[in-house]
Amino acid sequence: MRNSLSTLSTRNTRNALAGLALVGLALTGCSAATDTTDDASATTEAATITLYTSEPQAKIDAVVAAFNVIEPGVTVDVFRAGTGDLTARIEAELTSGDVQADVLLAADAGTFEGYKADDLLRAYTPADVDALNPDVVDPDGFYTGTRIIPTVIAYNTTMIDTPPTSWQELTDSAYADLITMPNPDVSGAAAYNAAVWLNTPDLGDDWLSALAANNPVIAESNGPVSQAVATGTQPIGIVVDYLVRELKAAGSPIDVSYPAEGVPYVSQPVGIFASTSEQDASEAFVDFLVSAQGQELAVEQSYLPVRNDVGTPEGAPAMDDIAILSPDLQVISDSRADAVARFTELFS
Repeated sequence: MRNSLSTLSTRNTRNALAGLALVGLALTGCSAATDTTDDASATTEAATITLYTSEPQAKIDAVVAAFNVIEPGVTVDVFRAGTGDLTARIEAELTSGDVQADVLLAADAGTFEGYKADDLLRAYTPADVDALNPDVVDPDGFYTGTRIIPTVIAYNTTMIDTPPTSWQELTDSAYADLITMPNPDVSGAAAYNAAVWLNTPDLGDDWLSALAANNPVIAESNGPVSQAVATGTQPIGIVVDYLVRELKAAGSPIDVSYPAEGVPYVSQPVGIFASTSEQDASEAFVDFLVSAQGQELAVEQSYLPVRNDVGTPEGAPAMDDIAILSPDLQVISDSRADAVARFTELFS
């Protein structure tokens, strides 16, 4: 898989000579008019948008702060929760009217495919779309991926001498009671993974059943999984890769293995709800997320970017070096609920 993606103001100084006071006032008035025109042309009109997101709070706070340097007139109200809670909230809001958010930044393309099919999203093609990896851009223009987030095998380097290098290896009895992984009822990435694994011929239900037989600990989300591996509570984890990089950079004894069969990944798409009343501000936020500046911030936050002109996080492999599982999105969308139910049946 190839990883492809001021406000100007002028101020005239006034001459304080008493004899030119009227001229000075006139010039000052012209300068003020010029400033107003320049500001209006360079920034989005003042607005407030509501963002639903599964991004970690500190990371989305940094994103909003960087966006507001460019668009200081746009207030972004953030509601942050796991993808499962977000989708439940959206469903509840739909029963009584419209979705109360303007923008959704969460989970995987399968979730957005469902919302697209239900006519809940507004079509919008971001600025500079040709710089983005085409694999993360909805060809119909209803959503766009904002980062590449593979799920991998993490291991504690003080407890595991030879790490597993495949998904199949995790079903070996040697790993019984040593594995932890996130709950797909809470984590959107985990729900997507369950559907991908069950629809991958070399894995499927037999593999998932064998993994369940090894009695893995099911954590609420990816964060607790990575922490459990870093502390040695569970020496093996199935988790998104950026958390491993962050903990390793902070000095934790943790490292990552990319399974030979390939890794599922989510692209943390962003989309605008059709019911938004703040279209311009919502589009400006989407543009920022996939812009060079927005993607440089994503790299700083340890994510693999969706464009190829901003580098990659330190210690991260090139996307060409990672085997990727990329099943048909419609199949994943259609089978997701059944996959989560099957996971719950096997691992409860």
